[in-house]
Amino acid sequence: MKKDKKERRAAKRPAASDGPTPARSAPSVTTAGGSGRIDWKALLTDWRVALVVLLVIGSVIAIGPHLEDGEIRTNLQYGLDLSEGAWLQLELKARVVTLEPSGSIEDLATALGKDLDTEVLVVDAGRIEIRKALPDDEIRAAVERAGGRVVSIQQGVSAATADDIKRILENKINSLGTRDAKVNTLTGLNGIARYIRIEMAGVDMNTAQEIVGKQGKFEIRIVTAGNASEHVLFGDAITSVGLPAQEPPGSNSWGVSFTLSESGATAFREAAVRHGAVNDPDSHHLIMVLDNETVYDAPLSTDLAAKLRGGENVRQLFASTGVGEEGKNDATALEIHLRAGALPVDVSIAGSGSVSAALGDHFKMMSLLAAVIAVITVGVVVFYRYREPAIVLPMVLTNLAELAILLGICRFIIQLDLATIAGLIAVLGTGIDQLIIITDEILHEGKVPSPNLYLKRLARALGIIVASAATVVAAMLPLVLMDLSTLRGFAIVTILGVLIGVLVTRPAYGRIIMAILSR
Repeated sequence: MKKDKKERRAAKRPAASDGPTPARSAPSVTTAGGSGRIDWKALLTDWRVALVVLLVIGSVIAIGPHLEDGEIRTNLQYGLDLSEGAWLQLELKARVVTLEPSGSIEDLATALGKDLDTEVLVVDAGRIEIRKALPDDEIRAAVERAGGRVVSIQQGVSAATADDIKRILENKINSLGTRDAKVNTLTGLNGIARYIRIEMAGVDMNTAQEIVGKQGKFEIRIVTAGNASEHVLFGDAITSVGLPAQEPPGSNSWGVSFTLSESGATAFREAAVRHGAVNDPDSHHLIMVLDNETVYDAPLSTDLAAKLRGGENVRQLFASTGVGEEGKNDATALEIHLRAGALPVDVSIAGSGSVSAALGDHFKMMSLLAAVIAVITVGVVVFYRYREPAIVLPMVLTNLAELAILLGICRFIIQLDLATIAGLIAVLGTGIDQLIIITDEILHEGKVPSPNLYLKRLARALGIIVASAATVVAAMLPLVLMDLSTLRGFAIVTILGVLIGVLVTRPAYGRIIMAILSR
């Protein structure tokens, strides 16, 4: 009797197996039931699928493939790796000094500026920036004479000055019509930037060096009568330019201070007196012109006119630009114009290189070949796993749709270089991983589940994908926030690809695969 019960219990238990369970093996599709046809109208009008289709169409229009000179061209922006061009790495000749002042650090900076005959700025409560490449011994001696003690001296500039240099270079490059130029400051964790890297696609090395080293033609003119004006002085009479500031301090009125040489101040006073600007400022505006384009136009202030009328040579001037955010933005632009493209610190070329047109075309072809091989390889691997074209085709097409949408976005925000191409291929691989997770969850037992069970399994799969995507985004964010040139492009493309997958293509694939497997 006991033996019969044991035999019955053993018969109820599943037979032991050395291999993996069906839930973990490659799923097979059982098409029990179903009409055998896909309701394409219902599928294409589903908002998730329709959104993907619309985004793909919009992306193709944005990419704009067209035939030109016997070659297929697009609207995509190519970086230095994939087109002819040159790159320069500039070393900033300045010092950031960490010190212990005996009194006010502002007073110490002022004393150092006079002693070293250069511009000295306060970075924070314990650091100053000396905008000149001076020997460490000379700096230490000057700091001691000013009543301070040097803790450390590092080559480079503060993050604020690095941003100013970047803006000046970008403005200069853009004003010369150079296309596809990138300027990146290489800032360390201590907030000090020693190098700036400039990449200019479509520019040879000689032209790149000329653009970076060239100063614009800056001129100050004074209105004589009507629209006529007369030359007063050129930009070489401006000895220093301050940062955008509020005048008076704490007010909402913005402007930029600048200093004239002694001869420039004399020429300025004589022109203002000769043309009547000191008596009638509103009729004799002061005009600033950069490369024949007016960048500033305003009358003399009452105080300045009175000083000039009294025969005083005024070297320190302040150009008001207005109030509020607009006034601040105008002051920032005027600062660059006053410098006429001259950087606040000296620079030297620490490194350079170029990419020929033939090499750029070769990289393009190799990148395209790598992408095609990746798509084919992914398709083969997925087919080997499922052995079902009805599953493989939607997977590959979904992946291609994701790449098309990603390229359409990249068309507007980033240049394509070798790093971004690597990011696209990485998105291709992670995308297939996530589609496999969805498919395996739906075909957990090798059969198409009921609608309710399907929704539960799809929700579980999407939960896994969202967690995975959040991990990828968290890992890539430091590369986006840290200005590491090409690595930043890789991180941006990877994050965009993950977000497009989670928000757009994965829900659409879940709807498509259910429609196909339920037929």
